[in-house]
Amino acid sequence: MTDFWQHGPVTVLQRLKERPVEDLEAEIRKIARRRKIALLLPALFSEFETPAMPAIVEELKQVDYLSKVVLSLDRATAAEFRRARQAMAELPCPVQVVWHDGPGMQALYQELRDSDFKLSYPGKGQSVWMSMGCILADRDIYALATHDCDIVNYSRELLARLIYPVVHPATDFEFSKGYYARVTDRLYGRVTRLFYTPLIRTLGHILGHTPFLAYLDNFRYALSGEFALIASLALGMRISPTWGLEVSLLSEIYQRASVNRICQVEIAEYYEHKHQVLQKDQPEEGLVRMACDIAKALFRVLSQDGVVLSNAFFRTLLAAYIQEARIAIEKFHALSLINGLPYDRHTEIEAVEAFVDSLRCAIEEFVEDPVGIPLLPAWVRIAAAIPDFQDRLSECVERDSRFS
Repeated sequence: MTDFWQHGPVTVLQRLKERPVEDLEAEIRKIARRRKIALLLPALFSEFETPAMPAIVEELKQVDYLSKVVLSLDRATAAEFRRARQAMAELPCPVQVVWHDGPGMQALYQELRDSDFKLSYPGKGQSVWMSMGCILADRDIYALATHDCDIVNYSRELLARLIYPVVHPATDFEFSKGYYARVTDRLYGRVTRLFYTPLIRTLGHILGHTPFLAYLDNFRYALSGEFALIASLALGMRISPTWGLEVSLLSEIYQRASVNRICQVEIAEYYEHKHQVLQKDQPEEGLVRMACDIAKALFRVLSQDGVVLSNAFFRTLLAAYIQEARIAIEKFHALSLINGLPYDRHTEIEAVEAFVDSLRCAIEEFVEDPVGIPLLPAWVRIAAAIPDFQDRLSECVERDSRFS
């Protein structure tokens, strides 16, 4: 049985009972007549060749309350783009496919670079940002949601629960963050369990209680890729193009919305997707690189808030993080034991050792360049610099939709 405990500043919307998804969708369908909803799906073409993406499309065929679906397609040839577009055409709502590798989109990226916007870090963050600009060009959109496209056990209930708090007129939320249990035959979510949460709590021990760190620590799955927000909030938001995307997103939301208008919602009983590889000897890849980028994003947010990060601070942080991570291992060992789950303590310790290296890397790179890779600009800034850019972005996506 789930809990209903509200344990911090961010409202938690737990799954207290089995409510038929049809009931949720019936409510959302009525609301969507007045408040139009868009869904952003960030995907590599390779995900269409796995069981996950075709299953997601099958579930979305039963969703009839969306105003549009925008597929943000990366690493796709012309032939692969056509195949993805054909697969998405089966949905019951209008679909736009943003083909980031296409000549039209590449020309638009170059135009932004020529206007001195820093777009030198291609990847999911940059693609999501550009696709968000395409959605926000439609001024009739009230809210948008996004979720990953490698979810093996995807259900359309996930989307309904994610979007419901943001669009329902009886609530006052501007942003919802999805959470779920990362457990199947064992515990997963190592970056959250063994790096992010211990690091946030270590920072709290050193700096004392701060509302921002309490806010970050309040999220049950801060690194999830599932969130929904109102369009007016999205227009003024900047995000990181790196693995620090989620931290930068939560920071921007904290600065631009009242905490009382932020919620987290349990969108699935459990969640299964592809697992990133943790390789200590390859610091530029997988979870090690992800942890490094997350730490750098945290350091930059704190320093922008006036926190002085000295050499003494970083030495204390390293030692204190190791202790906090050890405590986390003991907790998850006990949790696994009582639930009859296998728990490899040695592998967990090895993961922490790898994350210590990530933290050292983050400290070194931050000290060398405290500004680092700039956040992608808010779309209100793009509109100020190039007033017709979003219109031409939409036209480019429409032209690509007729590409044969």
